[in-house]
Amino acid sequence: MSVNSEPSSAKRPLAAKIVRWLSPLPGSKVRSPELMLIISAVIVGAFTGLAAVFFIWLLKQMGIVTLWVQDQTGPVGMLLYMGVAGLIVGFMIDRWAREAKGHGVPEVMEAIALHGGRIRGVVAAVKVAASTITIGAGGSAGREGPIVQVGSALGSVMAQKLKFSEERVRTLVACGAAAGIAATFNAPIAGAIFALEVVLGRFTERYFGAVVLSAVSAAVVGQYFRGSRAALQIPAYPLHSFGEIPIYIVLGVLASFVAVLFIRTLYKMEEIFDNWAIPLMFKTAIGMMLTGAVALFFVDRAVLGPGLELIEEIITEDVSLTLPMMGALLLLKLVATSFTLGSGNSGGVFAPALFMGAILGGMVGTVANTLWPSIAVDPGAYAIVGMAAVFAGSARAPITAILIVFEMSNDYRLILPLMLATVLATLLAEAMFTESIYTLKLKLKGITLNRGRDEDVMSSVRVADVMLKDPLAVKANDSLPKLMETLSGSHYHGLPVLDDSGDLYGIVTVSDLDDVRVKGVDIDTLKVGDICTKRESLLTAYPDETIGDVLQRMSRRGLGQMPVITPDRPNRLAGLISRETIVRAYNVALVERAEVQHRTKRLQLDNVDGTEFVVIDLGPEDTAVGKTIQELAPNLPHECVLVSIRRDGRLLIPHGDTLLQSGDEITAFIDDDDLKALGACLHGREDSTPEQG
Repeated sequence: MSVNSEPSSAKRPLAAKIVRWLSPLPGSKVRSPELMLIISAVIVGAFTGLAAVFFIWLLKQMGIVTLWVQDQTGPVGMLLYMGVAGLIVGFMIDRWAREAKGHGVPEVMEAIALHGGRIRGVVAAVKVAASTITIGAGGSAGREGPIVQVGSALGSVMAQKLKFSEERVRTLVACGAAAGIAATFNAPIAGAIFALEVVLGRFTERYFGAVVLSAVSAAVVGQYFRGSRAALQIPAYPLHSFGEIPIYIVLGVLASFVAVLFIRTLYKMEEIFDNWAIPLMFKTAIGMMLTGAVALFFVDRAVLGPGLELIEEIITEDVSLTLPMMGALLLLKLVATSFTLGSGNSGGVFAPALFMGAILGGMVGTVANTLWPSIAVDPGAYAIVGMAAVFAGSARAPITAILIVFEMSNDYRLILPLMLATVLATLLAEAMFTESIYTLKLKLKGITLNRGRDEDVMSSVRVADVMLKDPLAVKANDSLPKLMETLSGSHYHGLPVLDDSGDLYGIVTVSDLDDVRVKGVDIDTLKVGDICTKRESLLTAYPDETIGDVLQRMSRRGLGQMPVITPDRPNRLAGLISRETIVRAYNVALVERAEVQHRTKRLQLDNVDGTEFVVIDLGPEDTAVGKTIQELAPNLPHECVLVSIRRDGRLLIPHGDTLLQSGDEITAFIDDDDLKALGACLHGREDSTPEQG
């Protein structure tokens, strides 16, 4: 075969076949890769729409079974039924797809930020089955999160089959997320914005077109099978008077508190369940039974399931419930959702947040209508705004919240209070608690997202690696003219101050000198020790801390330098962290991360079909504990890369001198055939099998 000969169609990759088939006609300005991405986005949207239709149908069938069990067996039988459902869900998740645990969206965000958008195809099947059982059996969770994860998995699998670049894989993952919201709520605009605002975390022209087309495709499929009715039929309420604006401001403030309470309660419950040393299937069973027990406190078990029907009823009837009843509903829904999802069952947080927001708005509207009936005419309007405000405060997605309510009500007249309360709730919730209900799960894993990407690179570099050792210092008894001369010759903005015994006395900066000049004090009469910041007032760093932790403390106080001390000698200067060392640390972190990514990609290219990511947890009895990577290197498999070490919630890049500790979570990229060898090297047991990443 000649060098220029074309491979046979049987051997040509699927992506190449499609590119060839989609090649534009001569003279066309449409590039085939872009056309291929557009068509792929539409296909992902259509299949996600079909998946949403099928999922909703399954939920209805499961709901019929649940109603029959409820009628035939009573409360005790219902609790046992929910426990069995949780047992099945926990087994499925633990056995086939740990990513399906919980509400799903954080896992999609993690895949986009850290794994190039790669999601395993089995996740979609397990998520549908687990969520159907969880929600259909009465679990307090929404159906939107599961569909988002299912759509994202479909987009990821399709992109991987077509051998797309990582950027295009991420795009199709976002397309699947947008399609999921669009198909579930029949709200394509909100679906597209959700994918950009929450999942990707950034708005760019590159993603916008494909995401919108995918959302539209999913909505068309959904409307074809289920009609054009929105998930919630919300009546159009007007803004009757500008006197209502202060009431909506109060609602926005209260919504921020409810949103933060929701986030904290959910993850506190998850922490409690995670600390139980029992199999996941028993945790999920207990969580479902506790949810059922909570539901017994309320008539008709209104806190079970997504609760969309009750939301619609409250808004349509202009809030007919009493204040005590609404207060109980709000509290019990919060607890029930935390039990369901905190224990590891599968479902979304979208609908529960809307539910609690509608109840909160109904309470505010009812009180306002009682006090000022001529101003707060429609309590249902406050339920609509509260619904958007609580979700926005929880997810930090004000644009999505505004648009989804706007699409469901199909009316513009409530847009001013809607925007006001929603943005206010988001800002206040952000001020009280920096993480959203989606990002907190990632933060607890040591992942910090900035505009959809993992930006916590500084957490991999220690202070000892980049601090300035033996820094230039001045004495506390030095004169100010001598200090000025030292500063001008060093080009530093601040210097550590030592006492006569060489211990750390304080820090002096150019600003301290400027303050003396402003006051008009004779500089010849003062010493450095008179104007510096004393030791007891200093913020200090330790050599084994990460630069990320130190940088956070420095930024809060606007510091340019921070002395480094050791725990055993807290008054002895070990080094200095300054702006220059932070810049150097950032560059070191970027180089290290790029090197790891490069090595991993090379292995991926060399072993496409035979490699995988695995996670190894080190226990106190494992042979690798107390040894450095360099000591273990001779026994590590040849086709193996130790990618990262998760220690105490922080991400570390392995070095030769990195000392492994008990509790370390090691991520490795390895050939399938070498799994036992890796287990033998780290655990000392050949029968130890690392967990798939």
